[in-house]
Amino acid sequence: MLKKLAMAERLVEVDRNTPMLLPAELRDWVPEDDLVHFVIEAVKTLPTGQFVGNERGTGYAQYPASMMVALLIYCYANGIFSSRRIERATYRDLGVRFLTGDTHPDHDTICSFRRQNEKLIGKVFLRVLELARELKLLQVGTISVDGHWEVFPAGIGVGSGTKAFAGGHHQRRWHSAQSQCQ
Repeated sequence: MLKKLAMAERLVEVDRNTPMLLPAELRDWVPEDDLVHFVIEAVKTLPTGQFVGNERGTGYAQYPASMMVALLIYCYANGIFSSRRIERATYRDLGVRFLTGDTHPDHDTICSFRRQNEKLIGKVFLRVLELARELKLLQVGTISVDGHWEVFPAGIGVGSGTKAFAGGHHQRRWHSAQSQCQ
């Protein structure tokens, strides 16, 4: 019994009532090499003027299309597809909170934006993948556009020399993904 008490004295005290002094900027909480920085910069380079929001112009102020597109791309890249889970991520995930500027679009807003801009989102998603490939950042093995899964070998564009790259096989699969987005 004495041995157990001695162990308890060495435990770290967990005090959930003490307020934390968080950094003034969310940027300080997100690592510099996090994917969110690439997604934000990639979407900035793309035209987003064709995206539609609330066509009636009623209700709350709308979120910028560039933020909504970046939100969807970042969440898709992290395996978050449901609009309700994306909304939850705006509260829980630091990368998502940074991306949205600590704003929280609700699931209906996310779903409506995705539904109204389905084809454009697919094209922008593909362009972001192309930018990642050009910068040799793409290491993902599987991507999804419009719910269709397409498998790409990890390291595409790096020239790995495996049989999957022989004979332009990866180029045919890449063009297949492009045609699905068009």
